Amino acid sequence: MKKICVLGVTGSIGQQTVDVVKHHRDEFEIVAMSAGRNIDLLEQTMTVIHAKHICVQNEEDMLYLQRKYKDVHFYCGQEGLVSIATLSEIDIVLNAIVGFAGLLPTMNAIKAHKDIALANKETLVVAGHLIIPLIKEYGVQLLPVDSEHSAIFQCINGEYHGEINKIILTASGGSFRDKTRSELSHVSVEDALKHPNWSMGAKITIDSATLFNKGLEVMEAKWLFDVDYDDIEVLIHPESIIHSMVEYKDTAVIAQLGTPDMRLPIQYALTYPHRFPLMGGKRLSLSEVGTLHFEKPDFHRFHALALAYEAGRRGGSMPCVLNGANEQANTLFLKKKIEFLDIEKYVEEAMRAHHWIDHPTLEQLIEIDQWARNFVKERVGEI
Repeated sequence: MKKICVLGVTGSIGQQTVDVVKHHRDEFEIVAMSAGRNIDLLEQTMTVIHAKHICVQNEEDMLYLQRKYKDVHFYCGQEGLVSIATLSEIDIVLNAIVGFAGLLPTMNAIKAHKDIALANKETLVVAGHLIIPLIKEYGVQLLPVDSEHSAIFQCINGEYHGEINKIILTASGGSFRDKTRSELSHVSVEDALKHPNWSMGAKITIDSATLFNKGLEVMEAKWLFDVDYDDIEVLIHPESIIHSMVEYKDTAVIAQLGTPDMRLPIQYALTYPHRFPLMGGKRLSLSEVGTLHFEKPDFHRFHALALAYEAGRRGGSMPCVLNGANEQANTLFLKKKIEFLDIEKYVEEAMRAHHWIDHPTLEQLIEIDQWARNFVKERVGEI
């Protein structure tokens, strides 16, 4: 029985993890989980998953839950996340928290010798130079949950790393993939949230529309698979059937295909190196799909992707600036405080204003993240 801590259980990945665990109760048990502020959904989840350790964002919510559920240990805030991620009975931590907030619990879980199933891409984007050495030092597994990175992970199994020529990350193109740049000037939040293929949370759906999400995945791939940025290619693939590919030196290209269903990479991270039946999973029929389409991204049209490559190549503290500024700008767009194209504008301005640090410490990263957020808020007049 593998015992799991799910960070971000009320999010899209968290809820799909619950679905996977429900169908394999003889194999998995969620003994700890965290939620942000969606207490109604957390309580619904508690009727299905009887975790004994639960962390929420706010103390007020923690006190309410403590009064109502006497047999559960409740925690709150970042300290609570670290507490449940390092519990002695935990085997693997599935980190599905969105954003920079996922970094500290990941680092502490590694130090507590927990395997990591990582859906929180920001952990590696911001602090890959700290995380990868920790993974090696503590001898734990780092298993990707993003569909693209899970695909790459599957495509390199049994192959020699030195024979990889390049990694090809596929991208749906997001909600506005068919719009010109001029047409993006005044798109609405509501339209941006209508992703054509995937069911995701609001933040990631907006990141998919800007292609910042794909840029973060490029940076994550660099750390996960130890490849240079020149060897990571992004390819727009509207059908989201090929989840990513690896090209080898002999010109062979190995791809992982499947219907768009995040439960598959979630389950594979939990069962690796084995494969279990995916209950309710739709099998891929290429004859039904018929045709697959591919095109190179226009880096002018998708300027966010160009910024991500720039930040990744610069390294050091620059990915942290890009991530923090994007998180803040994304939030402001969702609140209808800025326009869609303002997201990348403010991220670029933060990158240009930042005083770069070569190898930032954890403490410096926390300060830089806050600086980037404040920079964007000041530019918008929110401070």
